Amino acid sequence: MEQFGHISPEQTKQRLDKGEIKIVDIRDDQSFELGHIPNSFHLTNGSLVNFMNENDFDTPVVVCCYHGISSQQAAQYLIHQGFEEVYSMDGGFEAWRANYAFDSGQE
Repeated sequence: MEQFGHISPEQTKQRLDKGEIKIVDIRDDQSFELGHIPNSFHLTNGSLVNFMNENDFDTPVVVCCYHGISSQQAAQYLIHQGFEEVYSMDGGFEAWRANYAFDSGQE
């Protein structure tokens, strides 16, 4: 059985800047609205089918949660759904925010 990988916030930003990956954020609605990684998709039970319909299964996917724990289960789930390259972002959105909070609004 395929396994998901781990990716750092730094690697995520590099690949995102190159347009190589799709980021899904599995945090709750309010947290997502308060702030998220630019161009990330808010993945919920209700939006999962849309996400699967709109994205190729060979598109690399990075799953983001609060601290990098819940995203591991979600990443494994996406692997089971047929996505070929899935990562859990280590440290989650809190690690991203610590590194890049001031980048997102100034580009």
